[in-house]
Amino acid sequence: MANVEFNFTGRTAIVTGAGRGIGLELAKFFHAAGADVFALDRDESAVANAAEGGLRTRVVDVADTGSVDAAVAAIVADTGRVDIVVNNAGLLRDSVSWKISDEDWESVLAVHAGGTFRLTRACTPHFRAQRHGRVINVTSYTGLHGNFGQANYATAKAGIIGFTKTTAKELANFGVTVNAISPNAATRMIDSMPEDRRAEVAAQIPLGRFAAPAEITHAVGFLASEEAGYITGVVLPVDGGLAM
Repeated sequence: MANVEFNFTGRTAIVTGAGRGIGLELAKFFHAAGADVFALDRDESAVANAAEGGLRTRVVDVADTGSVDAAVAAIVADTGRVDIVVNNAGLLRDSVSWKISDEDWESVLAVHAGGTFRLTRACTPHFRAQRHGRVINVTSYTGLHGNFGQANYATAKAGIIGFTKTTAKELANFGVTVNAISPNAATRMIDSMPEDRRAEVAAQIPLGRFAAPAEITHAVGFLASEEAGYITGVVLPVDGGLAM
């Protein structure tokens, strides 16, 4: 649930991968905190589900430049601005590295790293004109430490960290902050893991459990807030201590 202490009235927020999981909870959070929120996802049924909750939605494929650019242009035409971007869209195509196909390699990088790049690039002219913006990218423990069977995912998430730090330096002069979170929540990706593997990972978490997706929202809300205006280029673990 959103905390009423966050107030994003007058701000426009875009959340990708917002049809379910962390993305959906984030879209609900910003909506409850007064922002004009646009929940983006390429899954039409997930988008329809989010719309039933009162969210403004668009079917967007973040791996496609035209789809991203058209969405940003429409959102700015609607609200006159864009202030907050949460790059959350992702997918898994797991396999050991010597068995990953070119298609599965490219598709994972295109959505995670490519989607983060495309949406940030599309919003940057508006951030620069406003001299204000907040970008929060979703990375992963796997991007820092690797994980068996996830070479494509780890590469994409590590790339997001590099992109976060680079754009934080490039955009700082325009009043734009760029940060990342490394969450560890019970999402569809976690649910897709074999039960024994999921239990093994949970046992490594100092707090002993995966977060509920809604528990991630307050960390993102803080990084999007005015109070976090002097924080940029950081990767904030929201992972129950897993990264220690």
